[in-house]
Amino acid sequence: MSSIYTNLLRPDIAALEAYTPIQPFDVLSEKLGIPIDQLIKLDANENPFGPAPGVAQALREFPFYSIYPDPDQARLRRAISPFIGQPVERIICGNGSDEIIDLLMRVLIQPGDAVVACPPTFGMYSFNTGVVAGRYIAVPRTAGFEIDVEAIAAAVLSSGAKLIFLPSPNNPTGNNVAREHVKQLLELPVILVLDEAYAEFSDGSVAEWVGQHPNLVVLRTFSKWAGLAGLRIGYGLVPEWLIEHLWKIKPPYNTNVAAEVAVLQSLAEAAILHARAQLIVAERERLFVALQALDGLHPFPSQANFILCRVERGDAAQLKQQLAQRGILVRHYRTPELANCIRISIGLAQQHDTVLAALRDLGM
Repeated sequence: MSSIYTNLLRPDIAALEAYTPIQPFDVLSEKLGIPIDQLIKLDANENPFGPAPGVAQALREFPFYSIYPDPDQARLRRAISPFIGQPVERIICGNGSDEIIDLLMRVLIQPGDAVVACPPTFGMYSFNTGVVAGRYIAVPRTAGFEIDVEAIAAAVLSSGAKLIFLPSPNNPTGNNVAREHVKQLLELPVILVLDEAYAEFSDGSVAEWVGQHPNLVVLRTFSKWAGLAGLRIGYGLVPEWLIEHLWKIKPPYNTNVAAEVAVLQSLAEAAILHARAQLIVAERERLFVALQALDGLHPFPSQANFILCRVERGDAAQLKQQLAQRGILVRHYRTPELANCIRISIGLAQQHDTVLAALRDLGM
């Protein structure tokens, strides 16, 4: 009976390919038949240390869960401002930085408008472009996963693109966008969105440039470095002329009070979180050297909390499955740019030792 209503769907949405997210512990445990405490989950770039030490207690003691959140996000923005070095007027928070991507798209993109991104990259850019009926223009990266600034400029000028999305570090390749390339792109008649979800593991942020350039937006998140992926909270640094329009369409209560409590406590313990981030960086470098010693894998240098590896002996999909059967979860890619690649999130040292032993046992 419902089939008579399918003609009411937007044809482009009916044809849109769904985004494939990573599944949580309990679902994976049931699917694999392996207890949760025996899983090594290195497939979603989650923080192995979890939230700051005081977050759980702060959540327990908060008394107002029955009251709606502050639609103006005043406490959140005031706390984030000194942390990031931008005035509250340029800060807006979202249900993850994914929501800020969605808000930018809905404010700027009409059906048919062009959005530029550089695959291999974060899949939400193409997905959200499809949701708003925009035109996704892919400007491929070089063989070393660097961006091609001249090709991006040509694509922007020929298409009249309104937005460029570039993660720095890039997900899933782990490399930064060079600051000189950012400067070049800011000369184009387009909004440049630098997605700095992994900036705390890197040395290449341009957050301080927001406000100096009217066409620069920077996205940040508490999912990675602060271990709050499950509470979904991110923020955008947006020039004043543009942010006022994001506020117009932002859902009133888009950030929940539990996430706000956790962020405020995280910022109070930022020194601990930064120290943990440095431990993750050190472990990333140790794992990279160990992976280089394996004949069957080619790891790519990373500035993030993951390492992309090309499988040079055997099939990446089969390797992912063999590791999963041992309770080790990694990400596998099927796109042409990432043919036969896996991505390993940075976990704890003992987890990596288990992964390395398994890889050697599987002939890598």
